Amino acid sequence: MSNLWHGIATIAAPALRLHLRRRAQRGKEDPSRLGEREGHGAARPEGRVFWLHAASVGESLSVLPLLEALLARDPRLSVLLTTGTVTSATLLPKRLPDALSGRVQHRYAPLDVPGWVERFLDGWRPDAAGFVESELWPNTLSALSQRGIPVALINARLSARSFERWRRWAPALAGRLLGGLSLVLPRSAEDAERVSALGARRVAAPADLKQSAAPLPAEPEALAALRAAVGARPVLLAASTHPGEEEQVIAAHQASGVPDLLTILAPRHPERGAELAALTGAGRRSAKALPDAAPFHVADTIGELGLFYRLAGVSFVGGSLVPHGGQNPLEAVRLGCPVLMGPHRQNFTEQTDALIAAGALRPVADAAALAEAVHDVLTNPASADAMRRAAGGFADAAAHVPARMAEELLGLMPG
Repeated sequence: MSNLWHGIATIAAPALRLHLRRRAQRGKEDPSRLGEREGHGAARPEGRVFWLHAASVGESLSVLPLLEALLARDPRLSVLLTTGTVTSATLLPKRLPDALSGRVQHRYAPLDVPGWVERFLDGWRPDAAGFVESELWPNTLSALSQRGIPVALINARLSARSFERWRRWAPALAGRLLGGLSLVLPRSAEDAERVSALGARRVAAPADLKQSAAPLPAEPEALAALRAAVGARPVLLAASTHPGEEEQVIAAHQASGVPDLLTILAPRHPERGAELAALTGAGRRSAKALPDAAPFHVADTIGELGLFYRLAGVSFVGGSLVPHGGQNPLEAVRLGCPVLMGPHRQNFTEQTDALIAAGALRPVADAAALAEAVHDVLTNPASADAMRRAAGGFADAAAHVPARMAEELLGLMPG
């Protein structure tokens, strides 16, 4: 299977090059940096280099505490951080602490074409590599193995559905990919069991890096402007919503009975902002509008959820009233914002179960239950305070995770 993938990827290189150009025309790639997708652009610094790959925004932001821990422990270390999306490349310089910027270089990851991967590795010559969550590319892993470069899977995530697919259709390939890893740092006990069953050999104790990520930032002037516009109105934030959820949130808003309620809709994909503005008659953040007397506002920008979690009295985390599996509730928890989620939480089963047990997250079955929970949290200060305290305790419990992971990853590096 791996030899077949090697051949297919090699043959497909011209078509993939054309595909990248078309993506650049749609704003999905940076046209000035397309060469990086073919392995060009190496600028290896002196000393030891750790290659850390995080596919998109969520993964790349979750590794920032790990970056700090790695660089604090090894003064000779530099980090090559690769991602696969324009959004992540845009946000990273804004979120990376100034003290680290000189020791961290960003590049777009090469596609899994053998020649492109070889060019990338020839230029960067990493001493070790780490891939975040579920990034397992056969040609890349094979090339790293042939060069004797240790590889870790960080915050490893394998859903029940993906596990069944690997087990049924490609168990030999899964065993080769996972068995060739030097270390797996699983996100949860369930993920640890699944990767072990598919062939991973060295699996560490589970811990979720996203639980220990720094709180989402918020520009003080922008937050002050929003607070002035909102005034004393109670605020519900519907964060990272998917199609089919906004209508349920609107119904919950109308049924909640909370006087003068402002509901902010922050879609998972900001390009849906115009659609939601038409649905609600609301102003859009991307058009520089501030909340007004209208019942709804659309937050259709990238990288500003930290503003709205600080503004909200309660949040609903999307992907959970539709069968998507739920978005990350930990961003709200770290900012002490009470969290509500629907029944579809399988993307974060262990985390949401722990949050529910701690009292930091309240599950809701449907729009009617969402309306009831919104009313309770926004009109009952004792309920809201209890959820905030529980959220703070849950976030503090994971403060040690980046340091532990950094120690284990540095242990893979030669010397």
